[in-house]
Amino acid sequence: MKTTRFHAAIAAVALVAFSAPLALAAPAKGDTPVTEAQLADHIKILASDAFEGRAPGTEGEDRTIAYIVGEWAKASLEAVPGSATPWLQPVPFVETQALNGTAKFKVHGRDFAIEDDGIILTGRDPSVSLTGLPAVFVGYGVDGAGKVNADVKGKLAIMLFDNAPFGDKLPRYRERRQLLADAGASAVLVIATDAVPWAQLRESAGSKAVRLASVKPGAQVTGFLSLEAADALLKKAGQDGGAVREAAKAPDYKGAALPVTVDLATQSAIRPFASNNIIAKLPGAKPDGKAILFLGHWDHLGICEPEGAADRICNGAVDNASGIAVLIEVAKRLGSGARPDRDIYFMATTAEEKGLLGAHYFADHPVVPLSDITVALNIDTIAISPRGAPVATIGRGKPAYDAVVREAATKLGRKLDEDGEADAFIQRQDGWALGAKGVTSLMVGGSFSDMKLLEAFLGSDYHSAADNFSDKIPLGGAAEDADLHVAIGRAFADTKRWPGK
Repeated sequence: MKTTRFHAAIAAVALVAFSAPLALAAPAKGDTPVTEAQLADHIKILASDAFEGRAPGTEGEDRTIAYIVGEWAKASLEAVPGSATPWLQPVPFVETQALNGTAKFKVHGRDFAIEDDGIILTGRDPSVSLTGLPAVFVGYGVDGAGKVNADVKGKLAIMLFDNAPFGDKLPRYRERRQLLADAGASAVLVIATDAVPWAQLRESAGSKAVRLASVKPGAQVTGFLSLEAADALLKKAGQDGGAVREAAKAPDYKGAALPVTVDLATQSAIRPFASNNIIAKLPGAKPDGKAILFLGHWDHLGICEPEGAADRICNGAVDNASGIAVLIEVAKRLGSGARPDRDIYFMATTAEEKGLLGAHYFADHPVVPLSDITVALNIDTIAISPRGAPVATIGRGKPAYDAVVREAATKLGRKLDEDGEADAFIQRQDGWALGAKGVTSLMVGGSFSDMKLLEAFLGSDYHSAADNFSDKIPLGGAAEDADLHVAIGRAFADTKRWPGK
């Protein structure tokens, strides 16, 4: 992000903040229900072409910041005291774009060619050249205890993409890939199984990967192998792909050294830039040192299609302009009605689409002590279900918290969905980054109670230029979920109803 543009964004934020009304609204007897029209108004703006898909580090981000801060200031929210950049938490990133990559394999000392469309490579540095790396198939890369399961130092580690079928809450593939790099792997190639369609990976091969500037560097070369290419390589090495994948399902699997070496060469464009989490505070009427955190990611994929495409912008109407719309309306209800006892924080995170990066940065650099956060409520992809959908909870399992959600939902005439299907998404949302630090994080609502509706969205408009605002988006369920979050927020912020955990 250029310094001049960054300062312009700060100036815009300051302008809306200081022009907002300072007087608090008179307490209301009850919270006015959130309407579909109110949510639609926000989504239309945030998902308009003028915001260019809300990619981090772009002018679309500046417009997003100005809009969210302006709406939150109207809701009587304030900048977090003591911040050097009011309303914003700058997050430093490094962007990498692969320009070229080659891989030359030898099996038993003889050349073995993998077709170019069967491998994707990205280098950590502008230019990387590695020769004669021995290869080892590591299965999921970790054992049942989450520890690296093979000697990978100075080697190419070939790892499966899928989540490990053993252990409890084991890391996902990005974290496992980093663990292998930390253990000394010079390169890591991930086998793209059925969980990640190869065609989609190939289409994104030229896209820009983003990582936090503060994290440890990964392996010198990373990338993907198609399932067919991996099986062909394993077969040439005397292994059966299906058999080794089956063997890797054991929690004590130790990997398999292969009679394979590889020369890898990559060229990449590297660019540091900054983006921002947007953070605001609603001061409590009777603060007791505990706080509630509402969060949802503001970012999406930006200009995602090549020149000449009919629609080049991934506007992210459902994912996640809908969630930000709900956060705005929840803030307005809590800020204009009876003031809650506890402090309530609102955060719109950056770079969720790049791997929950903004949430991870906040978890590592919190502006409020994590131990003070009694609960975090994440709102993402909320415009999926119609009115009357049951309430599912991602992150359920703590009886006292579950009881608060159950009581609030029941009072609003909502039924509870407790079949556990929603748990499959626990690692795919920002609350996961906070949960890993010990913060109880919940994702509550109807969007994850009907898997058929959710899967229909994930298989169609999701992460594509088709995720635009239209009348087909079911905002009735989102409005009901907004009301539910107001009720849950009030319950957790009430020092008498919730003692604070």
